[in-house]
Amino acid sequence: MTTQIDTVLYTGKTHVTGGRDGSARSSDGRLDVKLTPPGAQGNGTNPEQMLAAGWSACFIGAMTKAAAKFQTRLPADTSVDAEVDLGTADGAYFLRARLNVTLPGIERDMAEKIAALAHQTCPYSKALTGNIDITITVL
Repeated sequence: MTTQIDTVLYTGKTHVTGGRDGSARSSDGRLDVKLTPPGAQGNGTNPEQMLAAGWSACFIGAMTKAAAKFQTRLPADTSVDAEVDLGTADGAYFLRARLNVTLPGIERDMAEKIAALAHQTCPYSKALTGNIDITITVL
């Protein structure tokens, strides 16, 4: 079942040309990147890196809200190291991801509760859960 949005808060608009050997630019010009295949030499990024960065940023926002529900605050040096794998199985392409969460100064039990609640509420996590293999680890 797909949830229908009641209120649109923001719409990200991009124009991509050339696929993995091209470029991506947002409608407001704030994003303007060269795209390259994974492992290519030179400057450029790829969709897996962009997904990892966007998901990590969103996940930290979701952890901020989750921490508030537990009457705590995230430390300034909170971080998420995301790894998004592009691979194949039976000739088809798939993604797999790991989010490694660091919440310095927060007890492990509480950190795990915050990460678990964030994974339930982060829009990226909700979109990807059940569609790709995801591992969330609190370091």
